[in-house]
Amino acid sequence: RDRDDYQTLFARREGAVAAPTAGLHFTPALTRALADRGVETVTVTLHVGAGTFLPVKVDKVQDHRMHAEWGEVSAEGAARLNAARAAGGRVVAVGTTSLRLLESAADEGGTVHPFSGLTDIFITPGHRFRAVDRLMTNFHLPRSTLFMLVSAFSGLARMKAAYAHAIDNGYRFYSYGDACFLEPEDRP
Repeated sequence: RDRDDYQTLFARREGAVAAPTAGLHFTPALTRALADRGVETVTVTLHVGAGTFLPVKVDKVQDHRMHAEWGEVSAEGAARLNAARAAGGRVVAVGTTSLRLLESAADEGGTVHPFSGLTDIFITPGHRFRAVDRLMTNFHLPRSTLFMLVSAFSGLARMKAAYAHAIDNGYRFYSYGDACFLEPEDRP
């Protein structure tokens, strides 16, 4: 069943070793409902690598070397993302892999540029987010690079509270688990 169930609506090109699991929550009906409410979708390509699931095995986080994944943001996609923000819209990354790719494609001012190549960006607390305003993602393993990323985005205290709430209320974790919608730490 995984061959069918473990695919997103957005999958087009072979190359990933795993699905970008936050995208598994999207159904045709949900996508239509979002479009009916004016939500635009911009697709990017990122070949999720096996390193996504590797734990941090060093004592000092700064010594960890992130795996590289190939990704692409088209010129049209970059233009649409930039236009949305210029018009006061928000960019919501669906999944940590999408967020990593968009941050790799953005310049210091937050403009997203066309991108095609490898990204090995390692996002930890202290990172200044430039390209993404919100994040939808699943619940990740503690002490993983993915948990570090969501803690960098929303703050460690907020993420610990969210995870405690999820555990207390029986939320499902990992690939087929429940999702959360995260706001940046600096937002009240």
